[in-house]
Amino acid sequence: MQNHLLLHTIKQERRTTKREPRTKNSFLMSDSIISIQNISKRYLLGHQGEKEKYTALRDVIARNVRGLARTTRDMLTGRQVVGGDEVEEFWALKDVSFEVKRGEVLGIIGRNGAGKSTLLKILARITEPTTGRIEINGRVASLLEVGTGFHPELTGRENVYLNGSILGMSRAEIRKKFDEIVAFAEVEKFLDTPVKRYSSGMYVRLAFAVAAHLDPEVLIVDEVLAVGDVEFQKKCMGKMQSVSEEGGRTVLFVSHNMQAVRQMCERVLFLNKGKVGFVGSPHEAISAYLGQGGASPTTVDLADYPRPRRPEGARFREVSFLNPAGEAALTIGPAEELGVRVMIEILHPVKQLNVAMALVHGEGMRVFSEAYCDEHELPDLRPGTYRLTFRIPMRFLKMESYFLALSMNEKSYHCDHVEGILLPEIVDDNPNLQMENNRWGVVRVPVAWDKLQTEPS
Repeated sequence: MQNHLLLHTIKQERRTTKREPRTKNSFLMSDSIISIQNISKRYLLGHQGEKEKYTALRDVIARNVRGLARTTRDMLTGRQVVGGDEVEEFWALKDVSFEVKRGEVLGIIGRNGAGKSTLLKILARITEPTTGRIEINGRVASLLEVGTGFHPELTGRENVYLNGSILGMSRAEIRKKFDEIVAFAEVEKFLDTPVKRYSSGMYVRLAFAVAAHLDPEVLIVDEVLAVGDVEFQKKCMGKMQSVSEEGGRTVLFVSHNMQAVRQMCERVLFLNKGKVGFVGSPHEAISAYLGQGGASPTTVDLADYPRPRRPEGARFREVSFLNPAGEAALTIGPAEELGVRVMIEILHPVKQLNVAMALVHGEGMRVFSEAYCDEHELPDLRPGTYRLTFRIPMRFLKMESYFLALSMNEKSYHCDHVEGILLPEIVDDNPNLQMENNRWGVVRVPVAWDKLQTEPS
């Protein structure tokens, strides 16, 4: 697909790899809107053989003839056409099974290449699974890639009607919701401008507005919302929550933002190398995704960690959690300080580097943030690896989940940003669970209470 945001609908019908008659024992349960059983997807990858130092003309001709014969055979048999001297099988998904209940918000997480996009394209009926069975009971609207599938020569107004029609809306239905769609997308001034002049953010806003106001039974949203600004992302989150809670719609939400996943989703599916790594509560799934089962890893490798933007000039390489003794901390006590050691790689000479941290509660609320540049004047930095350590007083935190976000920039230019790093579990040897459960808010602040005294009359 050519970098287009693919919007697709699925009428109320049953999807299976093999068209078998539906029976009373169909695996789609009454309260499930999506049921997936042993889905696998195979791709064929072509590789060029190692080039010889000297190649005769007859060898080149023979190689091209073999390639042409193989391509012709694949086309006649309906197989995937693959270039290259060697062909390798690659399973993007392998025996994936799960169910999604009606009205549920399911998060899908996993590293790049884990199979998330392949799974969504199968659900959106853009590609077919190699093996397995799928049942979807309802209309699906999906937003998978930036670009929307809008016709570049048509205006925003014309594309609203075009995409609404593609998504299954009647012209009367589009006309009824038109003003609401445009207001949500915030593109009133550019409504009669050809969309080829839109920014990627404007594309996404208009595409999401059309899909969200379709009122589908299932709404699939990939990481495309990362293109929009912060305020629009909040707006989209609110819309998806209202679609689920008020409209009883099902939402499949794919994101690398762990805070958003925890805030939005009731259950989370963790995909690991094309297989189901875990399905369950957000906390357990995120913990499995980030490292060691139900606990936060003591050291997180940030080299290939998912980011909303590509690093420029400098990047975070690693973050480690330490107890007061300077040792690796899988857990931390509420009266202790958690040491955080950050390894930073400077890619080219940097002047006035600003480094900041933020702590976010598991429900998505920001607790506090601090910047290193506020108290220190960083010197000009040459390319190399640097270490920065700070300490977080845990006495203010409840025995709940918290995430760390790190950001740095050179003056006003973005360098790197990572978020959703799970802190070690807070463990109290003598907890007052009743008091902990009765506390409101996202932090605990020790308050000094004077003894209750009788007021003299």
